[in-house]
Amino acid sequence: MQQLSRFYSLILYGMAVLAGAMLVWVMIAVIMSVGMRNIGMQPWAWLFTSTEYAMLYITMLGAPWLVREKGHVHIELVTAALPPALRRLVSRGVALACVLVSLILAWKGFELFQTNIARNDYDVRAYYFPRWILTVSFPICFGLMAIEFSRFVFGTELMHSGEAGIHE
Repeated sequence: MQQLSRFYSLILYGMAVLAGAMLVWVMIAVIMSVGMRNIGMQPWAWLFTSTEYAMLYITMLGAPWLVREKGHVHIELVTAALPPALRRLVSRGVALACVLVSLILAWKGFELFQTNIARNDYDVRAYYFPRWILTVSFPICFGLMAIEFSRFVFGTELMHSGEAGIHE
């Protein structure tokens, strides 16, 4: 079981590293595009398209890791004012709602992915790009987010510490 957990963590952190690499690519692509325009050249069409695709993948690939690290935005003003027992209940309830939403989005994303394959859909911009390559990230990443949120429902760690705004 420990090896499976380690493998899962490796996948999660690998996805986050890939998202970070794509963020670097977006920065380079923007600099190249602006530089090419400034010297009178027309930027390559794939340069803009690749940044659009990267923005989707940055969001999707980084999200499960962000949940694990509690890096997503949430306001702890209310939970900070609650007594510890109620804070645990509210935090686990919010995490459970996040699990349910993530599972619904994973399921709908899987349906979209299947539809893209069945219809042989293409994203037509600079090139014909199979749309399923974009939508395959939905069921995978939302599924992983559901797993990560469920750690806050069933695990010992809470999503809300109740300390934000108090010790800052």
